[in-house]
Amino acid sequence: MKKYVKRIALGLMTVTMAIGLAACGKKKEDSKIVFGTNAEFPPFEYVTGQGVIGQYDGIDMSIAKKIADDNKMDVEINNMEFDSLIMALENGQVDAVIAGMTVTDERKEAVDFSIPYYTATQVMIVKEDSDIAKASDMEGKKIVVIQGYTGETVVQELGYKDYTSFKKGSEAILELVNGKCDVVVIDSATASKYVQDNPGLKIVEDSSAFASEEYAIAVKKGNKDLLDKINKSIEKMLDDGTIASLSAQYLESTGE
Repeated sequence: MKKYVKRIALGLMTVTMAIGLAACGKKKEDSKIVFGTNAEFPPFEYVTGQGVIGQYDGIDMSIAKKIADDNKMDVEINNMEFDSLIMALENGQVDAVIAGMTVTDERKEAVDFSIPYYTATQVMIVKEDSDIAKASDMEGKKIVVIQGYTGETVVQELGYKDYTSFKKGSEAILELVNGKCDVVVIDSATASKYVQDNPGLKIVEDSSAFASEEYAIAVKKGNKDLLDKINKSIEKMLDDGTIASLSAQYLESTGE
């Protein structure tokens, strides 16, 4: 009889431990959010000595940290090439993507987007003595873009097929500084950072050629639970001025 009772007790303990371990596993899974990014896009995401999330800093990184804090979650950054981000999301390597990613109809087919948190536009970076004053002046010039970025799409839409694409913005700017190209097409906020860091360069705008674009956070199709958490946090940051404050803080440091 005692042996039978003992067996029952042991069985109950085993079941209880299994349930407990399962609960712990679920809690651990739900307590961290992994963001994918491409830390080559200052002032939104870049690598520094001491950032807001490990070595990563910028407007997007601060937003990612706030989203995690609002939901009482740990946060981790997975830095990779921009063109790999959506695939990483689909494969489950990351939970969400925050990388100055523009909302487009094509991307909407692959991912679900949060509400937009930032509006930007494309500009041209040229040398100070350049004769490029508008987008049409790029005709016959050596054009450089960053692979997968909106600048590449805009250049294609303008009809320029002869251009060079780089995986990193810093590589594109180095090409311009060294006189190996005439113009780099890139997002306005990032352009300000590169121009500040590289004397002799300037920004050329053309609102008639470059329309505004909206940045948002991407999650895997159908991940409504995470999307709702992200949206709730973004709405809060938009309402209380947190995102505006972060943008001003980082853009001021770039001299925009």
